[in-house]
Amino acid sequence: MLTERTLNRALLARQLLLDRSDMSLTDALEQVGGLQTQYAPAGYIGLWSRLRDFTRPMLTKALEEHRAVQATIMRATIHTVSAADYWPMTAGVRRVRREWFANVGRGAIAALDMDAAAAATREELADGPLRFTDLSERLVARGFDPQAAKWVGMWLDLVRVPPSGTWERRRADLYGLAETWIPHAGSVTEDEGLEHLIRRYLGAFGPASLKDVASWMGLKVGQMRHVADGMELRSFRDEGGGRLLDLPDAPLPDPDTPAPVRFLPVWDAMLLVHARRTQILPEEHRARIFSTKTPHSFNSFLVDGRVAGTWRHEDGRIELTPFETLAPQAGKALAEEAHRLAILHA
Repeated sequence: MLTERTLNRALLARQLLLDRSDMSLTDALEQVGGLQTQYAPAGYIGLWSRLRDFTRPMLTKALEEHRAVQATIMRATIHTVSAADYWPMTAGVRRVRREWFANVGRGAIAALDMDAAAAATREELADGPLRFTDLSERLVARGFDPQAAKWVGMWLDLVRVPPSGTWERRRADLYGLAETWIPHAGSVTEDEGLEHLIRRYLGAFGPASLKDVASWMGLKVGQMRHVADGMELRSFRDEGGGRLLDLPDAPLPDPDTPAPVRFLPVWDAMLLVHARRTQILPEEHRARIFSTKTPHSFNSFLVDGRVAGTWRHEDGRIELTPFETLAPQAGKALAEEAHRLAILHA
């Protein structure tokens, strides 16, 4: 049986937040299961909190050199992942993601021939990346509805091409064919992709329930259970008796391991519902980070492994908004970390 605090420390360790790591940028992206990056700077801040010697040019260069890639993957959401992870992750969720969108977006695409739009988009991008407005104009010139360009990424594997979607140029409006930007290393079946995703999730967020794993992927449990059932995994129970699964050799730190203060960007995946078991984000504070009135969410900071407030960069400084009165030692540590984060912004 694993306590909530044990799960909390396991998550922090696997997310490289107990101690900044010396591993490479791409290894770090794989370790944490990728980073959610609808807001381009989030990837930079997420890596800065996790890697010992991270500087902003490192991620931009990795994107330019095709070692890291930004694309719509898990939960039909923009993620930054290693180039090696892109194809297996995409293979695991591609079909279900398309079926999900065909259902929820059927009103928007009912009259559209999306297979034909995908084929036309591949032809238009064959000579290189295009900005969204240019791609849309070209599809309209071919006789497609303007909505076709908006949704074609669900039918065709596209990537965000730098400098689009970087700290220096945050607007992500330049798109290219994934098959050109990151050539296939070999064919990957859907089940192989699902197994890869399960391993990435448990290595980054485990121990966890199958429901948690499926939630992170954007799937239902029934769509991936058959793969999990065939894997060699160890089993635990949480304090409520629920079954948790984990990789055989994944670390479980001592629950009394100290957790340093850390800063997280908007939409960090540790705070989403699939990780509720760890109470990284205490439920009484969830509405202060995520709500329908603030769909962009908020930057947050951790004290003793839990969200204790929000932060923003303003006038060259990091401004803190604690949820409760902070102990003097925590306040001092936050001030020092905030100063370093301000330097990253500068």
